[in-house]
Amino acid sequence: MWRTKASLMVVSAAVAAMTLGCSPQPSAVAAVISEKVYTVTPDTLKVNAGIVSGEVTEMKVMERVEEGSGRIATPAKLSGKLVLKNVSGDQTVRLIGGKITYIDDQGQAIKLDDSRTEPTLKIASNYGTSERLDPGQDATHVLDAEFPVQALKAKKLKEIRLALTYTPSPYREEMLNFAVSIGGQ
Repeated sequence: MWRTKASLMVVSAAVAAMTLGCSPQPSAVAAVISEKVYTVTPDTLKVNAGIVSGEVTEMKVMERVEEGSGRIATPAKLSGKLVLKNVSGDQTVRLIGGKITYIDDQGQAIKLDDSRTEPTLKIASNYGTSERLDPGQDATHVLDAEFPVQALKAKKLKEIRLALTYTPSPYREEMLNFAVSIGGQ
């Protein structure tokens, strides 16, 4: 009888463990992430700097926020489309890159958090884009840069500076004439 009770207790414990252990655990509910878009006014700008003119369009700042908790899922980024044009009549421009600086209403640069990289403009020679601009030629680049949180909170952003790095070189078209004759029969 003692063995029967012990066996019954072991079987009962095993059934209870199987029932509790094999039942599906409640799944964690995925947090809903929403995109928070901040408008940049004006959202289109045209500027001239030396022999290069630029136009930035479709500018906006966007961050992704977890609904309910307000936790930042993806930090703020500035996006837009940058068109650079060589306005020189006799120089070719080799685009190297650029650095973006955010300026507050006191004329001071707004710093990024230590964990974020400095915003730069990378100009790569891949399909559809070129680092070389001949006179009158333009190139379109995607603007996607880190944006300082302080500029969103304080709403003190006064201007965005793009320090463009390029190398100009003389552009010439020359005609080469070769004096030739055809040997006779």
